[in-house]
Amino acid sequence: MKATFFGLLAVLLLAAAPLFAQTNQTVQELKANAEKGDAQAQFTLSCCYASGQGVAKDEVEAMKWTRKAAEQNFPQAQFALGLFYENGKVLDTNYVEAVKWIRKAAEQGLAIAQFHMSLHYFVGEGVPQSFVEACKWDILASAQGNDDAVKHLSTLESLITSEQISKAQELASEFKPHKESDSGNSTSPENLTFSGTGFFITDDGYLISNYHVVKDAIKVRLVTSAGTVDAKVIQVDAANDLALLKADGKFSPLPIAASRSAHLGGTVATIGFPDPSLQGFSPKLAKGEIASLSGAGDDPRYFQISVPVQPGNSGGALVDEHGNVIGIVSAKLDASVALAASGALPENVNYAVKSSLLLSFLESVPEVSARLKTPNTADEKFSDVVKSAQDAAVLVLVY
Repeated sequence: MKATFFGLLAVLLLAAAPLFAQTNQTVQELKANAEKGDAQAQFTLSCCYASGQGVAKDEVEAMKWTRKAAEQNFPQAQFALGLFYENGKVLDTNYVEAVKWIRKAAEQGLAIAQFHMSLHYFVGEGVPQSFVEACKWDILASAQGNDDAVKHLSTLESLITSEQISKAQELASEFKPHKESDSGNSTSPENLTFSGTGFFITDDGYLISNYHVVKDAIKVRLVTSAGTVDAKVIQVDAANDLALLKADGKFSPLPIAASRSAHLGGTVATIGFPDPSLQGFSPKLAKGEIASLSGAGDDPRYFQISVPVQPGNSGGALVDEHGNVIGIVSAKLDASVALAASGALPENVNYAVKSSLLLSFLESVPEVSARLKTPNTADEKFSDVVKSAQDAAVLVLVY
C-alpha cells in the first residue's frame, strides 16, 4: 500500500489548496509565521517545499514542516506525515508509525484519512487485519462523500457477514471526532508504552496476563479477532506476576489445570505476540518442553521451559498436550546476568508461573473461579490445541 511520492505530493496539494486560496502571504511571510508556531502556515510551507512553489523543491524540508504541523494536531499534516512513513522516500518505511499519524487525522474527522485507515485494516498493514474496523472507517469516510470509500465499502460488504457489518455500523454510530489536547504529552492514554499477551479464562471476558505487563497502565486495550476492545485491570498479584483483567463481550476461554499434572519433558506450547512492531500483529506459535519443575534458583513457583519466547510473549498461556493452561509465560533468564555469573550466554532458558498459583489467585474472585472451564482429560490433536489457544489469545496494548 506504499504511496508514490507523486501521489503523496498530489494529496498534499489537494489538502493545501484552500490554504493557498485564502492567503496572499509570500513564502517569506509563511516562513516567519511557521517559525512562530502557526500550524496552518507550517503545513502550507511544507506544501510549498513539496511542490517547489516559491521555493526550491525540497522533500526533506517538506517533511520537516509537515511534522511540526502534525505535532500541533493539524489533521491534514498528520495524514501527510503518515504518508511520508508509507512512502519510504524521506523516512524509512514504517507502517506502524504511518498508522499512528493517519489515525490521529482520522479521529479528527478527516475523510481521506478515515479511508486510508480502512485500507490499513483491510490488508493488516501496521495494524492487525480487521474487516470490522475497515468497514467502520469506510462508513465514516463514505458519510462525508469520499468516493473511494464508497467504492471500497461496497466491495467490503460483499466479503463479510451481516453480523460484521452490523458491528461496524454500531462502531461508526458511536464515533465522535475529537482532537487531542496535547499530542506530545507522554502521560496521555493514547501513547503506547508496552505490549504483551493475555488469554481469556471465562466466556464473558475475564482474562489473565502478567502483572509486569499492566503495572503502569493508564489504559489497556486488547486486540482480538473481532477488533480492538478496552479492558480494565480487576486484580493483581504482584508477588507472583499475575493480573486479572475484564473486557466486555463474548470470547473463547481456555481451561486451567493444576500444575502438579505437569511432568519433566512434557510438551507445552504458547501463542503470543512477540515484538509486534517488528514481527507483525498475527499470533505466533512457540513449542517446547518443560525443562525443569522449578525456576531460577530452584524457585518452586515457576517452570523452566524450552519454549522460545521473546519480549511480547509475557502473559501468554502455557498449554499442555490436552489444551489446558498449566502456566503463564513470564520471563527469560537475563543474558547479561548469566554472562557475568558464568561467562556464557544462556540458550533458550525461559520461565512460566505455575497454574496452581493462578488458581489460588482466582479463589479470591469467586465470580470468576466459579465460571472456569473444566480441564480437559481426553487426548487432543495438537492442531486442536493450537486452535483453542489461538482463539483465546489476545494482544495486550498498554498506554
